[in-house]
Amino acid sequence: MKNLQQMQQMLKQVQQFQEQLQRQLDDLVIEASAGGGMVSVKMNGQKHLLNVHVDPEVYKSGDIEMLQDLVLAAVNEAGRKVDEQLASQMGSLAGGLQLPGFNLT
Repeated sequence: MKNLQQMQQMLKQVQQFQEQLQRQLDDLVIEASAGGGMVSVKMNGQKHLLNVHVDPEVYKSGDIEMLQDLVLAAVNEAGRKVDEQLASQMGSLAGGLQLPGFNLT
């Protein structure tokens, strides 16, 4: 009976952890830029782009390949930053879990 209670407590803690992590991901907004700020993007914790800004000077150059490279670099940087934030948040949240026999930190 004690093992069943421990298992239920563990499941409750894991569910709370998952809910808290989901809330943090929903609230997370990351900004990244490329080309010295010529292209900047905003991405949420689900890795969905929220905004793309291109400096008008980029259009004046007419260099389409450069624009494509800058957008690609900014989006990849934002994705990397989301991954870093997620790893950091999971580590701090998992540190609060008390699961017998498991080390989540």
